[in-house]
Amino acid sequence: MAVETNTAHPVVYWHRDLPPLSADVVGEDTVEATSRRVEGSLSHRDDAWLRCYQDLLERARTRLEQEVVRRAGHYAHVHDESIDIRHDEAKGETWLYGRFQYVLYREPGTPSQPS
Repeated sequence: MAVETNTAHPVVYWHRDLPPLSADVVGEDTVEATSRRVEGSLSHRDDAWLRCYQDLLERARTRLEQEVVRRAGHYAHVHDESIDIRHDEAKGETWLYGRFQYVLYREPGTPSQPS
């Protein structure tokens, strides 16, 4: 009986998680993302903060995956992030804004294309 295993690597690696050792560094860049907006403020609202933070990371992951494809890479390793709270007082809304610095990797022997 043959057992199939999924050996596919993720595209985005966060902080201490590292891409495969076989990958070569191509460059470094930054992506920005924002979370969905919530009413009111995030101070003293742990549930709202957590929902916004999880949404922000999901949107950042999507942006990073898009950049990896656009730049003909295979992996992105996020090594630094900066997250701020943003407010729209007129609408009474709050959201998170993040900047994520990453290193782009490509498997050897893969043709590159201009970014």
